[in-house]
Amino acid sequence: MVDHSLLKTTILLLVSDPLVRSVIKETLEIAGYTVLAAADLGQAVDQLKVSAPELLITRTYVESLPGHAAAMYLCGKCREMRVLMLGGLLDDDRLQHREELQGFEVFPKPYTAAEMLQKVKDVLSKPRG
Repeated sequence: MVDHSLLKTTILLLVSDPLVRSVIKETLEIAGYTVLAAADLGQAVDQLKVSAPELLITRTYVESLPGHAAAMYLCGKCREMRVLMLGGLLDDDRLQHREELQGFEVFPKPYTAAEMLQKVKDVLSKPRG
């Protein structure tokens, strides 16, 4: 069911895996969000040229680029955008990235569609900046 209060909320979705991107996009659209999908950083920058999304959703890695690096770059172009990193398993091999992720919401796997949508609502309800 579409939540009509969300119809003006735009989300930039930066996920390189086409299947994962498609599933997340469809889930967000069914919930009533406007979704700008991007497979790489270049496409995400192009999306920012035509829209100023309220939220960036990305994964901890996008192609060969760490998700936090892509998020920092994109937030430099759209300072009001919040960030939600999906799939952030911060186990021993990624401990070095914890400091770089400060200021971003990180939602580790596994999660259901309902849990992801609730996390999106939670992030969007927080004050910007």
